[in-house]
Amino acid sequence: MSVSNPSAAGGRPLERFFSALRQRLMPRTSLQEKWKEAVLSVTPIVVLVQLLCFFVVPLPTDALAGFTLGSILLVFGMGLFNLGTDLAMIPIGEGVGQTITRSRNVRLVLVVGFLVGLLVTVAEPDLTVLATQVSAIPKWPMILSVALGVGIFLMLALLRILKGIRLWILLLSGYAAVLALSFFVPRSFLAVAFDAGGVTTGPMTVPFILALGVGVAATRSDNAAQRDSFGLVALASIGPVISVMVLGIIYRAADSEASAIALAEAINSMVLFRHFSGEIPHYLLEVLLSMAPVLLLFLVFQFLSLRLKGTALLRVINGLIYAYVGLVLFLTGVNVGFMPVGHFVGKSLAGSELRWLLVPIGMVIGWFAVSAEPAVQVLCNQVYEMTAGAVRKQALQLSLSVGVAVSIGLSMLRVITGIPILYFLIPGYVIALVLMIFSPPVFTAIAFDSGGVASGPMTATFLLPLAIGACEATGGNITADAFGVVALVAMTPLITIQLLGVSYRIRQRKAERLQQAEAEEIIEL
Repeated sequence: MSVSNPSAAGGRPLERFFSALRQRLMPRTSLQEKWKEAVLSVTPIVVLVQLLCFFVVPLPTDALAGFTLGSILLVFGMGLFNLGTDLAMIPIGEGVGQTITRSRNVRLVLVVGFLVGLLVTVAEPDLTVLATQVSAIPKWPMILSVALGVGIFLMLALLRILKGIRLWILLLSGYAAVLALSFFVPRSFLAVAFDAGGVTTGPMTVPFILALGVGVAATRSDNAAQRDSFGLVALASIGPVISVMVLGIIYRAADSEASAIALAEAINSMVLFRHFSGEIPHYLLEVLLSMAPVLLLFLVFQFLSLRLKGTALLRVINGLIYAYVGLVLFLTGVNVGFMPVGHFVGKSLAGSELRWLLVPIGMVIGWFAVSAEPAVQVLCNQVYEMTAGAVRKQALQLSLSVGVAVSIGLSMLRVITGIPILYFLIPGYVIALVLMIFSPPVFTAIAFDSGGVASGPMTATFLLPLAIGACEATGGNITADAFGVVALVAMTPLITIQLLGVSYRIRQRKAERLQQAEAEEIIEL
């Protein structure tokens, strides 16, 4: 006769409790899905770069090993960060948005919006990466200037949602101001100013701003509220361009040189591991500083109004931990493993007889690189949910990939030929603004949001070093010719996604005419 173990029997309810708690805090299927998405996004660019190093650009074995290890960290980091965004960043942003609008105090909404934009932007890792590469202006004046620009234009974006102001009015006004200021900014500094508008909408800023817009729009009951929840990223991207232009005029910013990016040298696997592990403490502190403003904001609103309890509170805390660990792994992988290889490949190609290969190779890399942007996944998922499946994630992803591929090709062409960036930006933005007339308003808002979202960590840490390396090899002006990659990446999706909206409107009208014709036939019968 068998005798049951009382402790085991008593432990089963406890095991079931902790199992259920783990499922609520971190659903296993969700984490597996996030990692699967990360693998599918990153694998193509990893394979492409490795093939390039095997057959076109010889790369030291230790550097290639570092690139491979960096890609593994990138995949794990993306999966954890995206899960953390779902569990924490989006709920916090929506909760803050709903809380500040529930009071119906417009001044409170604007003040909190300004503070959110200021604090989150100061902590944006992509902005730090750009600021440290621009020697013409001190680091902190540039960071604070960009943060002020985001804060001011985020206030305007929230005011637009509350008052129902048309997005195109603010976009036209903002870009008119950008165009007017461009005539007074030193020509070699224009590319940096436009890049500033792209790097501010990175993995920390985008989830929070998008969720904040959803939360504020939820207080409206009209049919246009859902459409007006988009457009915050678009307007928040204009502010930094204007503020950095003003800063460039004040400093009379001229040329700047980018610091050299050295390949990792490792005689064995242990040295390579120490090279990566030695950088992790730096990113642990950097990401902690990045997330501290978000955590502080959450604690304030948790104490004042949110008052989450039990599993809901643990879920948010757990999500913040996942986002923190994921972003540390992501930044370590791309900065230590990706950035040096991108710089080396660009310099090697541009310094050879195969320099024109930079254009098609850059386009292919750009096509796949946008899939690896964490903020892109956040935007695609939120657009799909907010439009009830009307805008498919695959279609949006395809439009972004086409736009980024074209922009990287144009960037490589600029590096080789030295064509001024305004020759691309002015016609591009004119086309994008004209398309607003023909594209549905929701597609216009999504397009201008996507422009900022597409220019994230992968652009700043791989594609920008690729352009800098190529520019060094060709002897060009780094500030004028290499910078501007982020700006072009942020511009081209404005056109491709609005064209998607035009095609959607055409299909919708055809379907309406077909239904009307069928109805008339039924009536005649």
